[in-house]
Amino acid sequence: QVQLVESGGGLGQAGGSLRLSCAASGRTFSSYAVGWFRQAPGKDREFVVGISWSGDNTIYADSVKGRFTVSGDNAKNTVYLQMNSLKPEDTAIYYCAARSRSISASYHLGYTYDYWGQGTQVTVSS
Repeated sequence: QVQLVESGGGLGQAGGSLRLSCAASGRTFSSYAVGWFRQAPGKDREFVVGISWSGDNTIYADSVKGRFTVSGDNAKNTVYLQMNSLKPEDTAIYYCAARSRSISASYHLGYTYDYWGQGTQVTVSS
C-alpha cells in the first residue's frame, strides 16, 4: 500500500503561482500512476492531471493545460503540481491519488484510484 499526504495549498493571487506536493510512503511512486483531482464547494470532483511515473503518459485537463505542470522527485518520493497563471476558478480542495500501473483505464476516472490523500485547500483571489 501507499500513503499520500498533500501540502502546499493556501491563498494565491490571480495570475500568481502555487506549488502543491504529494509525498508518498509505504511504496515508491514508481509502482503507481498518480493523479491530481480537485473539488470546489458544491461541485463534483474534477480531474486535473494524471501521470505514469515513467512520464511516458501524461494527460492534463483542458482547464489547466498550459498553466499547470506535474513533476516528480524519485529521491523524495514526491510528486509536485506547479500551478501558474492561477485563476479564481482554480479554487478547490486538491487531492493526489495513486493507482496500480496495471490499470489501463483513462486517468480521469477517479474511481480507478485506490489511494487518496487528505486534500489541501487552494484559494485564488481575483
